[in-house]
Amino acid sequence: MQCSAAASLTTPVARQAAPRMQQRLAGAGGALQVAGVRVAHRRAGRAAALGRPASMSVVAVASEAAKPTILVAEKLGAGGVDMLKEVGTVDCSYDLSKEDLLAKISLVDAIVIRSATKVTREVFEASKGRLKVVGRAGVGIDNVDLAAASEVGCLVVNAPTANTVAAAEHGIALLCALARNVAQADSAMKAGRWERSKWVGVSMVGKTLAIMGFGKVGSEVARRARGLGMTVVAYDPYASAEKAAALGVTIVSFDEALSRGDFFSLHMPLTPNTKGMFNDEAFGKMKKGARIVNVARGGVIDDDSLVRALDSGVVAGAALDVFEIEPPAADNPLVGRPDVICTPHLGASTKEAQEEVAYEIAEAVISALNGELTPSCVNAPMMAPEVLKELQPYTQLADGLGRAAVQLVEGSGFDDVFITYHSPRGDDLDTRLLRAMVVKGILEQITTSQVNLVNADLLAKKRGLRITETVVPADGDSVLNEIEVSIGTNKARFSSAVDKSGRITVAGCVKSGAPFLTKIGTFDIDLGIEGEVVLVRQTDQPGIIAAVSSELATNKINISFMSVAREAKGTQAIMAIGVDEAPSAAVMRAITDITGIQEVAVFSEKRAA
Repeated sequence: MQCSAAASLTTPVARQAAPRMQQRLAGAGGALQVAGVRVAHRRAGRAAALGRPASMSVVAVASEAAKPTILVAEKLGAGGVDMLKEVGTVDCSYDLSKEDLLAKISLVDAIVIRSATKVTREVFEASKGRLKVVGRAGVGIDNVDLAAASEVGCLVVNAPTANTVAAAEHGIALLCALARNVAQADSAMKAGRWERSKWVGVSMVGKTLAIMGFGKVGSEVARRARGLGMTVVAYDPYASAEKAAALGVTIVSFDEALSRGDFFSLHMPLTPNTKGMFNDEAFGKMKKGARIVNVARGGVIDDDSLVRALDSGVVAGAALDVFEIEPPAADNPLVGRPDVICTPHLGASTKEAQEEVAYEIAEAVISALNGELTPSCVNAPMMAPEVLKELQPYTQLADGLGRAAVQLVEGSGFDDVFITYHSPRGDDLDTRLLRAMVVKGILEQITTSQVNLVNADLLAKKRGLRITETVVPADGDSVLNEIEVSIGTNKARFSSAVDKSGRITVAGCVKSGAPFLTKIGTFDIDLGIEGEVVLVRQTDQPGIIAAVSSELATNKINISFMSVAREAKGTQAIMAIGVDEAPSAAVMRAITDITGIQEVAVFSEKRAA
């Protein structure tokens, strides 16, 4: 399918979009250049049509020949297409085969996709350097090779906010349908059965809703559930307690959420930590007759465990919008059950959400074509090459310290992060990339978002995190002597990681080009940041190091680094042990049982390949 590239508001569709376009054009500031096309823009005061602030509005005033070419490879809302037409020659070609895409990609400057089109390394290579922007009309970017995009200097942008309300509304719709057996009663009626007594439901008012994952969607679900008269608790170890309290929500531990919830609404990302989180053990801690709604990711629930929970009556019903494999297989044990409501991933499927996605991605693509640092950019940070080269050795350190600090938080969440840089540059140190890498290290443990220089501050703000930076002047010739990351929390997985001010604190430096952990809490250590790290607090006495090493060796766990620090002879000491693989729970218990050991914890510094 082809669509005209005429940039005007004279077509019926364009006239229909004109009021929205005018809202976006109102108050436009100074003009910018987009491949020779001057565009007007504004960053604040977007029309509140759907409650989302505007970031870009455009007016084309240059010749058609000067415009960039934008390929729209999947169906996009007309308003978004019209916005793209204002700055570029738009080619709407849907359902392209792989061969057709490879042939066309070298002729375009930007491509807009949804989830079906795969922009692989082969596609980037076929573009021969012309492709500058990939716009994903949605949140996930699994179908884009980010590494290849970064290598060829192509920006990848997405639309991360437009679907939030739609997903929350669908969650509430499923919650209500589940409580009152709406889908089952409808099915019976259409089959000619009047089964009024069979489908008696339960009231939602006064019941407790446990929201598992208190991000953007979870917060919106909480607002609506409170309006239904429900008591709302939330489990999210990294959520802001202040943000939750402002919505009338109490942050609780995972086990407390399981024991208190009458209804469960799942909104956590699918990560190694959340995959299969709802298993036999989790279901065994719920009240009998609990009901569960999942509009997050299919993999967070173990399907076989849910089947057993339904069969036993521990779970009275489930409503599933997402599945580990989509569409689910014909023999999926959950799809055909009368006590399970299934919808085909409709969380973002409203006309309004699709319209907003189209506007949001169009704005992001236009901004990226203009060379701006758009907040929805999901790949490589953009900084001066000389600054990137200079700071490169410290980026892995900053990332690793963020990872280490957040993995030492235990359940209660945190609101603020302090980052201290010890640098001979003083206030002249450009900390943007380092701050972004610390935030990246933190957020990648709790979300699937791609975090970089462009969006780190935005994502931290949305999570309710306050990032405070301090640069302390230091002696020396290097760019940076040390980075310290401190998280404010009242509970840690490893008590010795808490400093005298009551904050989880880790610090590190770069030695011979490699990142090293130099401090945990008040203890000075010296440990390479790589692989898995086992932390042990013990009484300073002979034999403990040998006993721990022997336990690891018995279980064929290789030690790569070890650092021991103590307060004073015969008092308290900690060991930080780098190992090639994470010890099992049984090994951790065995280490804990060694005489003289007070506590043991482990965190991972492994990164995705």
